[in-house]
Amino acid sequence: MASGAKGTGGNQRIPRCIICGRTEKEGALLIGRSSECICTDCVENIHSYIHKNQPSLDNNKFVSQVKEDFKLLSPKEIHKYLDQYVIGQEEAKKFLSVAVYNHYKRILNQKEDASGLELEKSNVLMVGPTGTGKTLLARSIAKMLHLPFAIVDATVLTEAGYVGEDVESILTRLLQDADYDVAKAEMGIVFIDEIDKIARKSDNPSITRDVSGEGVQQAMLKILEGNIVNVPPQGGRKHPEQQMIAVNTNNILFICGGAFEGIDKKIAQRLNTKVVGYGVQEKTKGVDKKDLLRYIAPQDLRSYGLIPELIGRLPVVTFLHPLDRAALMDILTQPKNALMKQYRKIFKMDGIDLKVDDSVLDLIVDTAVKYNLGARGLRSICEAIMVDAMYEAPSSGKKSFRVTLDYAQEKLASFTGGLLLG
Repeated sequence: MASGAKGTGGNQRIPRCIICGRTEKEGALLIGRSSECICTDCVENIHSYIHKNQPSLDNNKFVSQVKEDFKLLSPKEIHKYLDQYVIGQEEAKKFLSVAVYNHYKRILNQKEDASGLELEKSNVLMVGPTGTGKTLLARSIAKMLHLPFAIVDATVLTEAGYVGEDVESILTRLLQDADYDVAKAEMGIVFIDEIDKIARKSDNPSITRDVSGEGVQQAMLKILEGNIVNVPPQGGRKHPEQQMIAVNTNNILFICGGAFEGIDKKIAQRLNTKVVGYGVQEKTKGVDKKDLLRYIAPQDLRSYGLIPELIGRLPVVTFLHPLDRAALMDILTQPKNALMKQYRKIFKMDGIDLKVDDSVLDLIVDTAVKYNLGARGLRSICEAIMVDAMYEAPSSGKKSFRVTLDYAQEKLASFTGGLLLG
């Protein structure tokens, strides 16, 4: 074939884009062999189309699968399920039940109506003292869900570029739970624990950056609101050469929890519970000073150290009551995962029948109440009483073991040096 035939109307064909038909003379930058070319404009258009439509195709496939395998529970049914694992905290259960129910409705009915109305998610913030059941509520919901669920800790997060984990690593756990199925992860629920630990450290200006406080809050805004986020597949710090996974957080429900230690002082200050003056007693007569968290408001969260933009992205705020003696006793004995049931099962695995006197249960609960240890403290007290028995019983050959009040008091006294019983 003669070389002079190029572009002169000989046997050599003029390179054209196989999609739009343009040549280089017509302004197209062509990629490929002379006979099979595609222009860069068409490549960008194809990429944009796939990115826009492929997730919806995957989501529709997953939604149809959810519709087949999952029966939508009403808020009351979700509440009833939580009652099996969590004692009390009726307000928190109600808020969570409604939030999860509405989240499922959004997933199962994603088609817009004729007016173009689109349902928006309502992220939830749970505020309550340590040991009142925030994490347990999240774990109990996880057992019920057919969607990906992840529990992450906010204390390890820092602003991008500093030692710690980037905020995007929150979504890594969700991807892992979804077996890296992006479409499935984009419909999941994330529980962010210890959200109060990223509160702004101080309102005073400082020459140093608050990289683990306000910096993290700023970085979380785009994730909570709903955006396409580049997530490192293995978590941790992002690197320029690392291949990222794009995740759309628009349909991911975020539930945040924190103890907010000391926020009751902010609430009391706002309610004027300690101000002396005429009419103050009448104004504060109905205020329960032992449970001030029930009166929590967005302005209290702002004064504690959360930035207004983050508070606005957590529109549903609920609280958990401090646990009284009756609630702690129920936690010890009633739920499916009650502590006493767990210890009986542990001993039963060794063929030993464990019996615990009622007076011992009273001792455990009274100790937890006295030192304000919460539900989490019940396990510490039980471990102090049971550790020697669990050490000796498996090799003792006994078929039963009884825990008496004298035995429990002796073990507690030796374990704590008499501090708990003193």
